[in-house]
Amino acid sequence: MTLSPFESDRLILTFWTGDLELARFADRAGVDRVGVDLEVIGKAERQEGLNTWISGHKENLIPAMKEQLSRAKLFARSNPLHPGSVDEVERLIDMGVEVLMLPYFTTSKEVATYARLVRDRAHVVPLLENIQAAQIVEDLVALDEIQEIHVGINDLGLSLGFQNRFLTLATDLVVHIASCVGQSGKRLGFGHVGRAMDTSLPIPSDLVYAQYARLGARATIVSRKFVYDSGMVEQDFIAEVQKVRERMDFWYRSSSEDLTNAYQTYRTLLQNLTGQDPAQFSFSK
Repeated sequence: MTLSPFESDRLILTFWTGDLELARFADRAGVDRVGVDLEVIGKAERQEGLNTWISGHKENLIPAMKEQLSRAKLFARSNPLHPGSVDEVERLIDMGVEVLMLPYFTTSKEVATYARLVRDRAHVVPLLENIQAAQIVEDLVALDEIQEIHVGINDLGLSLGFQNRFLTLATDLVVHIASCVGQSGKRLGFGHVGRAMDTSLPIPSDLVYAQYARLGARATIVSRKFVYDSGMVEQDFIAEVQKVRERMDFWYRSSSEDLTNAYQTYRTLLQNLTGQDPAQFSFSK
């Protein structure tokens, strides 16, 4: 299913890093949100045995991070809602964080509670990354305090029992999520983004870009692999971010037929890689 993208919306790019120089590069490259990933509670247990990255970023990095930014909004992914959330939110806002991402919730009540802690002092982005949260997406988009939802395909894929996270983007479940968010008029974000036209990846980056456009996503996260190449300098970062925007614009302007063809190519490649056809999985409520 091809969903209409929001033609008037700018693609929002987020980058989290513990490297102050890279934060400055990202700001100068026009990345919209730059900051830290503080999520640790429950993450190691969820991703045990997987070759996934868990952040070592610390709150005390935030003031120095803020000093690197002249255009980007200061960002932080906090921990899931927990007994220390009141203090955590207050500390982050006091340090100037303007965008807060709430990970791994399962109910709309958790999101509403978190938003009440923030009290409109920062932009709240719920990170939808499990089947329970996906099943209450209608309740999420009904929350007045929330204007954006980001879908994390790593943990959502784990929740669905997938060994390959990219299978998630080809299911009817994400079409349902995208449709609900799109109809609400709120911004939809998906996953991470690699360098434009990178064919060295198991799934070429361009095919992933096409799925984001097909689903109507207008926000994504710049992946760690995007920047951690030997010799990365500021001009490289600026050029690569521009290429991302240009290629995403290409897919936003593409016809429904082109997006459908890209989806079929993506689906076939995944089927060949995993032995599974993601379109055969149904997650209807």
